[in-house]
Amino acid sequence: MKNIFNSYQIKSWIKSSALALTLSFAFSCQDALQEDVISQIGNDYLNTASGFQDGVNAAYTSLRSWYGTERGNNFTEFGTDIYTNGADGSWKFMNTYTNQFDSQNGHVRELWDELYSGINTANAVIDRSANVTGVSEAIKKQRLAEVKFIRAHHYFLLVQLFGPVDLQLSENKVPNKKVTRAPVAAIYDAIVADLQAAIPDLEAVKASNQFGRVTRPTAQNLLAKVFITRATSEAAKPTDFASAEPLLKSVINDYGFRLLSSYSEVHQFGNERNDELIWSIQYTRDPLTNGGGNNSHVFFLMEYDVQAGMRRDTQNGRPFKRYRLTPYALNTVFADRVNDSRYKESFIDVYFSNRPGTFNTSFDLSKPTVTFALGDTAIYIPGFEMPLAERAKKKYQVLVPSRYDERLFPGLKKHLDPGRADLTQFEGGRSYPAMRLGETYLLLAESLLKQGKVAEATEAINMVRRRAAFPGKQAAMEITPAQMTMDFLMEERARELTGEQFRWLDLKRWGVLVERVKLHNAQAAPNIQPFHVLRPIPQNQIDRAEDGITAFPQNTGY
Repeated sequence: MKNIFNSYQIKSWIKSSALALTLSFAFSCQDALQEDVISQIGNDYLNTASGFQDGVNAAYTSLRSWYGTERGNNFTEFGTDIYTNGADGSWKFMNTYTNQFDSQNGHVRELWDELYSGINTANAVIDRSANVTGVSEAIKKQRLAEVKFIRAHHYFLLVQLFGPVDLQLSENKVPNKKVTRAPVAAIYDAIVADLQAAIPDLEAVKASNQFGRVTRPTAQNLLAKVFITRATSEAAKPTDFASAEPLLKSVINDYGFRLLSSYSEVHQFGNERNDELIWSIQYTRDPLTNGGGNNSHVFFLMEYDVQAGMRRDTQNGRPFKRYRLTPYALNTVFADRVNDSRYKESFIDVYFSNRPGTFNTSFDLSKPTVTFALGDTAIYIPGFEMPLAERAKKKYQVLVPSRYDERLFPGLKKHLDPGRADLTQFEGGRSYPAMRLGETYLLLAESLLKQGKVAEATEAINMVRRRAAFPGKQAAMEITPAQMTMDFLMEERARELTGEQFRWLDLKRWGVLVERVKLHNAQAAPNIQPFHVLRPIPQNQIDRAEDGITAFPQNTGY
């Protein structure tokens, strides 16, 4: 299968009096890199066949502002019940909810600008499509459906994060300072309309032969999640949960997706294209065309590289020590490690020595020194409080929970990228899995449970749980309808989806963000307030509004 993102363009600008589009890649059916610099193009370029295609491609580029980035992870992993901050980084206030998290926040400003740039690109492609020549009507309809999906996707993020935002559904050809905050209901109506219009014109396939393109099941999956999210918002409609159900069942049944046979395969390096993947954001190994890259590989790792017998390498990753599991996540969410493989398959439990020699111990004081040959076990993280006498018998250091701190903790291995060029490279090249069937089953369980269809919801969640079982433990992993509650579903999504840019949005959707952070995140608990269910509007957006804060007021509390 060809990868549409394998043929990238060097980042360039289309500049005209009417349009500014960032082009970071071009779609192609070829696997070889084709670098084309597009610049100094007139205002009518978008009306040509090549300009139309480049405009669509530019809209796709804006997806990289969210998936696999530090800002996307900070917005979704920090300040939740399952992740708190590690030792390093300047964004800890996004976990602790201090007054540093304000309208001058760089992540807020960058994300806002990138998403609206993507929206205006989509608007330009849609508005000008009637004048495009040299493109078949079938392809034109498909590409317009793709950019409508992207526009809906961006507004869905914006409305969840910021509440009422400016709703622009036509191209801004010149700078526009006349903006208002549209009602949440109007934004959801526009999102639903875009996705419903897009679905019939998208490819009805599991994956496009140009890998990474939006397909019909991609849009169905997003629309179902929109309905489920709107159902708990101020714009809720009584049919929302019921509307999601057939869309999710279609994704599960109609395209050939399947849960992979073991959880260990889902995020396995080199298995980025698989039968469970519904949609992914593509990155590349070429430094000229990878932009900022997929950076998720650095944020979830502990400080292994200064420990006895270890040095940094590409296999074990570059440890930024940003996110570490809360005690609740370790002791409750991932409590079952006998039947459920997801703790074992999600977190690093062993490091093998890549620096032979004899060393003084540091965190494991059950022995004074350790000696390693190349490839020997250097660090073992059992996940339980191994007795001191037992640790003393080991020829390596044992990291037990009582010694976890902001530098030493079980690191998430889902995003490891040993394919990087060297041990310092930040710009990873793995594609980012934005949608996969495991989450689709959990969304289906949620929609069914909210409709009172408890037995069906139980079967949907058991599909995920049976797959997550260690061999021979499938029956032990099944739950009964009596156990099928929202509390159970909340923890099941944490087990299945930890570190995949969902958790903050999940907690906000369920209306339990403040409650669960106060209960389970000690660093965030003292400061989080009810107003933190929305993020601050960036100050530069308020400043550039024609009537300033009167026309575009700040969210309460900021």
